[in-house]
Amino acid sequence: MFSPTNTPYLQQLLSIIVPHCFHSHPAFIHTSIILLPAYSPFFMALIPLFAILFFMASSTSTNAYWPPSPGYWPSSQFRSMSFYKGFRNLWGPQHQSFDQNALTIWLDRSSGSGFKSVRPFRSGYFGASIKLHPGYTAGVITAFYLSNNEVHPGFHDEVDIEFLGTTFGKPYTLQTNVYIRGSGDGKTIGREMKFHLWFDPTKDFHHYAILWSPKEIIFLVDDVPIRRYRGARFPMRPMWVYGSIWDASSWATEDGKYKAEYKYQPFVAKYSNFKASGCSAYASRWCRPVSASPYRSGGLTTKQRWVMRWVQRYHMVYNYCQDPKRDHTLTPECSP
Repeated sequence: MFSPTNTPYLQQLLSIIVPHCFHSHPAFIHTSIILLPAYSPFFMALIPLFAILFFMASSTSTNAYWPPSPGYWPSSQFRSMSFYKGFRNLWGPQHQSFDQNALTIWLDRSSGSGFKSVRPFRSGYFGASIKLHPGYTAGVITAFYLSNNEVHPGFHDEVDIEFLGTTFGKPYTLQTNVYIRGSGDGKTIGREMKFHLWFDPTKDFHHYAILWSPKEIIFLVDDVPIRRYRGARFPMRPMWVYGSIWDASSWATEDGKYKAEYKYQPFVAKYSNFKASGCSAYASRWCRPVSASPYRSGGLTTKQRWVMRWVQRYHMVYNYCQDPKRDHTLTPECSP
């Protein structure tokens, strides 16, 4: 029970409040609390102020890493489709099921599974709401991506959203990547940017999307732009939309340090709210590319660009352009 003379209570309260409000050095905090009995009346007068600052700091820290509103929601501009209207199974049909408007695919010791769009596209908006498997998922990749690998094996283009599995207590890493082997690069060159999300992707469905136009590629999470790729080397050949779950133990989790452990199988991923809108490979050359902003010409609004930079500041954990081990003569888009 609180009372003005309850010094242990004051010590406990301030041991919580002071670090949050002032980020003080632990030694200073400890000394202040030890000296409390001599200054209790003084500190008592400040307790209401400390309490207000504490709750303000707590509120700020809770929301500090949730992105601001982008002000525009491109997913609302494109109609959802049923899985069977736009996609088909590609491999692992026995590891795939559809119920309650969601596609479930899973990986176990015998196989993973994948799916593919019926049509190829030369530009468009491609999205799906995805819910990931919780717990130990090291070595496991859950992916949603564009590719023309089947048509151009070994010399293909690809645009990836990949979820790199993790170990207990560590977050998933969302990896975005652009391969342009068939449209300018002389060899396979990854253009990876990696993020830790501001939510737990295993708790609920979240919408992940790629907007590919003739001049830029924009990656979005719940309509928040997280990356934009533009460069002289750019994928221009038609690509299909894919999704898959598979074992990539050789590299997926901390460069292959942790492998898939099948005692935790099956590893399950759920996909719903499929969107694939734009110019198919068979469309007229007059087909207008879609946009991630209100501007029909494409690009992002000032606010969308600001939010994207905000996400990259607080949630990006790797950028190939900032990697000193990379040969940046191979990635001219990294030049200032």
